[in-house]
Amino acid sequence: MIDLDSLFSDVEMARERRALAERWKSAGLHDETSLSDALEQAAENDPSNTIVFHSSENPGRIRLDELNEQSRRVATAFAKHGVQRGDVVAVQLPNRVETLLVYTALARLGAIFVPIVHIYGPNETDWILRACGARMFICPDRWGKIDFCERIAQMPACEALDLVILGSNLPSGATSWDDLLALRDPHHELETIAAGDPLLIVYTSGTTAEPKGVLHTHQTLMAELRNMPHMPMGSGGETSLQPWPAGHIGGLLAILSPVVTGIRCIVLDRWDVEEALTLSEKYQVTMLAGAPFHLSALVKLKEQGDPRLDSVKEATSGGAGVPPELVERCEAVGWLTMRSYGSSEHPTASAGSRSGTSHDRAFSDGAACANTEIRITREDGGECDRGEPGEVWLRGPEQFIGYTDPERNRESFAAGGWFRSGDIGVVDELGNLNITDRIKDIIIRGGENLSSLEIEDLAVRHDDVAEAAAVGWPDARYGERVCVFVVPIPGKNAPAVIDFIAHFETLGVAKQKTPEKIVSLAELPRTPAGKVKKHALRRMLAEQSTR
Repeated sequence: MIDLDSLFSDVEMARERRALAERWKSAGLHDETSLSDALEQAAENDPSNTIVFHSSENPGRIRLDELNEQSRRVATAFAKHGVQRGDVVAVQLPNRVETLLVYTALARLGAIFVPIVHIYGPNETDWILRACGARMFICPDRWGKIDFCERIAQMPACEALDLVILGSNLPSGATSWDDLLALRDPHHELETIAAGDPLLIVYTSGTTAEPKGVLHTHQTLMAELRNMPHMPMGSGGETSLQPWPAGHIGGLLAILSPVVTGIRCIVLDRWDVEEALTLSEKYQVTMLAGAPFHLSALVKLKEQGDPRLDSVKEATSGGAGVPPELVERCEAVGWLTMRSYGSSEHPTASAGSRSGTSHDRAFSDGAACANTEIRITREDGGECDRGEPGEVWLRGPEQFIGYTDPERNRESFAAGGWFRSGDIGVVDELGNLNITDRIKDIIIRGGENLSSLEIEDLAVRHDDVAEAAAVGWPDARYGERVCVFVVPIPGKNAPAVIDFIAHFETLGVAKQKTPEKIVSLAELPRTPAGKVKKHALRRMLAEQSTR
């Protein structure tokens, strides 16, 4: 079983994090309610609330009372199959009813599930399977054009794993979902799970090419679900449209939110603006969520007078890279629109206020959420004055308990148990946070964190590339796109975008990591220490866009 002592090599830091957990428990911000306890309560108090999964291939819907009963039975099937408390199970499924059943069933067993974005390629997925120490891997046989069985053959880690496949096309030795369900035993007694037990590991790209394992317990996830400002407790009567994939922290929270908030949730398994419009009209959606490119596509149609969005009252877009003009456009058509800031480590740290001004909602990521502390710090750890930019440090009950790699925790936590976000921000006189830059070398495209170092490593594997530096290319739709500055090998030309598309596809990585803009340079700008000046590259992009 994972505990704080195994996560932190620094004894004092482990003590401080335990003290924070005790403080949150004393204040009632952490209690003994596990995710399965919350589901039991929701099934009793709000049984008819229905989560709708829209898909051209696997559409479905499930009421909370059905989810409670079915997930209990699926948990017994997993137990009969050999899954035990503390086992790690990797899950690479799109948004569908079975995904929610798997997550909640594993939670009942005290197993640790690892959501993996379903469009991740075999290289990325294989790395995660190895890193998390999974004993089981669950995926579909195919989704759209993706043949997962073909991918399994390309992932050496799968050779030692128990494979469970949703579909009829099974690799050798795999168990079908139907055969797993046949093991259900209504008389099997499930072990009581403690709320402080580990619940999930989310892998996210950060300062290095290797993803980091973000560990949450039942308590930290429940604290987030109770505290999401864009889905407040007691949201009965509200209907939310959610485009996030289930393997993303946003998608995970979306499909679990009805269990705690009472909101009605409509979930898409792939983004299609026409389908989003049809669903909005059919279910009278009142709340929209998504990355800037989701909202940009919808507000454009609303501006053109499309009546299918007439029921919408609010919209939320997450994190850095939300253009103020997008918020202004949404508010101009009558949608109260909030920016929010968070991460896999601290899902919602700040958010715009419904009672605040339109200007504050457009030009800031809002004030700290209830029970979250935000500190802006200088390089020496001293606290910045209001209006002075610095690194954003965070504390709060919904924050993860640590990375699975103790070395990452040593780098990422400061005295007092503060989490160093790696983002640069400023807090104004009203207490509103605005993220202005990043220490972490990542690109945020459509809400997904992409490691610049990973993209650079992939780019220099091209035969014509000597050096590469990846930065975010500002984009109104996606927030950022991937731009790569390349130094060609002498005598060669820089590859075109179409060349990189083929190159990245051959390497088997997610499509969103493929460069969408290439800039050829004779040499990369560097500091005296030899580090690439990413700020100079971003300035070049900004200058190009104004010409």
